[in-house]
Amino acid sequence: MSAVAPVLPDVRAPRYNERNYLNNGHGLKSWLLTSDHKRIALMYMVAVTFFFAVGGILAMIVRMELLTPEADLMSYDTYNKMFTMHGVAMVFFVLIPAVPAILGNFLVPLMIGAKDLAFPKINLLSFYLYCVAACLLLYTISAGGVDTGWTFTTPLSTHYVNTNVVSAGLAAFVAGFSSIFTGLNFVATIHRMRAPGLTWFRLPLFIWSMYAASVIMILGTPVVSIAIVLVAVERIFNFGFFDPAKGGDPLLFQHLFWFYSHPAVYIMLLPGMACISEIIACFSRKRVFGYTAVAFSSIAISLFSFFVWEHHMYIMGVSQYSALVFSLLTMLVAVPSAIKVFNWSFTLYKGSITFRAPMIYAMCCLGLFVVGGCTGVFLGSLGMDVHLTETYFIVAHFHFVMVGFVLMAFLGGVHFWWPKMFGRMYPEGPAKVAAVMIFVGFFVTFGPQFILGFLGMPRRYAAYPPEYQVLNVMSTAGATVMGAGFFFTMIYLVWSLKFGAVAGDNPWHAYGLEWQTQSPPITANFLETPVVTHEAYDYESLDFPHRERRAPVHI
Repeated sequence: MSAVAPVLPDVRAPRYNERNYLNNGHGLKSWLLTSDHKRIALMYMVAVTFFFAVGGILAMIVRMELLTPEADLMSYDTYNKMFTMHGVAMVFFVLIPAVPAILGNFLVPLMIGAKDLAFPKINLLSFYLYCVAACLLLYTISAGGVDTGWTFTTPLSTHYVNTNVVSAGLAAFVAGFSSIFTGLNFVATIHRMRAPGLTWFRLPLFIWSMYAASVIMILGTPVVSIAIVLVAVERIFNFGFFDPAKGGDPLLFQHLFWFYSHPAVYIMLLPGMACISEIIACFSRKRVFGYTAVAFSSIAISLFSFFVWEHHMYIMGVSQYSALVFSLLTMLVAVPSAIKVFNWSFTLYKGSITFRAPMIYAMCCLGLFVVGGCTGVFLGSLGMDVHLTETYFIVAHFHFVMVGFVLMAFLGGVHFWWPKMFGRMYPEGPAKVAAVMIFVGFFVTFGPQFILGFLGMPRRYAAYPPEYQVLNVMSTAGATVMGAGFFFTMIYLVWSLKFGAVAGDNPWHAYGLEWQTQSPPITANFLETPVVTHEAYDYESLDFPHRERRAPVHI
């Protein structure tokens, strides 16, 4: 048994094992039938990257249309299909699975000293369910798309459109089961497979956040799955679940959908927050300020997220009393989120900060999350929400919180753990340039949309008054810069797989079990089961000045 001491292993030590999870088996079959959580994570990475490209292309088509006030690039119906398929692809196939399915799959067993997830075959099943859902989505796109909006709102989705609602809904339904199985796997693994000595309050905050997100996956996803099934049944068999003419409730679908979909915001946010905690602790060389408060804030977010769904429904005929209650609850859920931001800021205070690429992404995330969170207060307030709902203010807020924060956190996590995943370093200069390009491009894209929304421009319209054109042109220009930043990132990361400098086991001198094994890790993760004897993020006790004078490891 090997102990995790406050001083990390000598970087001059010989390699543990030249064989690793990447070269332990060759050929397509060894990947497609693998039960190794690390290989499954990489397969998710390829699939999610593909759908990110699909969603990005659809978004650029939408932005091209909005360059001019008139709908002169495509018909109104085609425009409706473009933004709907963009939303479905990005929400269900990129934002929700990105951090849990890729970084969570790769890192959860490594961070707790386990050899794999609790149910390796179910983990592989989760990936193949994602692939089945992906095929259904691609079929939907190739068959002409769907034009209901990504929320599948009734009665539009059940009676008034003749597009591929059932196949698109089924794609989201199957993807939901993939998410449920992933959450179950994480919860079982974290409860039952932690290394000796790794108590709950020695866990990395990454694990706390993944645990909280997994609870939402398990409890919330079945609800939206039921709602989508009811939409399909009403559409195909003409039942009356939501049609008031047949005894249905027109608001029932809204309650079912948003009961899941607002917690789903935190399925995306909490794993992103997990990455930020690890990156800030490492590059400020400090234990996260208020570790216990940050850990419990993840659980509080998971709990409170189930009690705020009706703030999406203020203009839909709900009672003013219930709207008032949900407005107050919406303000309450902001408290644990604010705890995280304040504690990250205090962690930076008097820290020995190094601005490497992952840290730049983390700092960008703080800016995006503060803007997105503060504008969320506007939308949680009943009076303001009535004015701003269904305008571009909603689009901007949603993208700041969901797209900006989640993707920047994901990219920060990818850059942080890339050396561990592949044993190679990416070029630092291009990584910093790409981070700035994405951040600036994002602000230029969605910042003007707050103004557009406040002025009253409705979302989901292909045509708009000419006085809004300047701001829309700014948004399209920003989207171009942001897209170039994403493409640049993909180029240098792929380049680094062959030409990047050898990383060594712990190039960041980070603290945590995942950095105590070789890079890339062996299939079983550790040669011996580690024993944890110290608190998380014990950077103060590490003798880094002594270590940094030593030569790096060469694979």
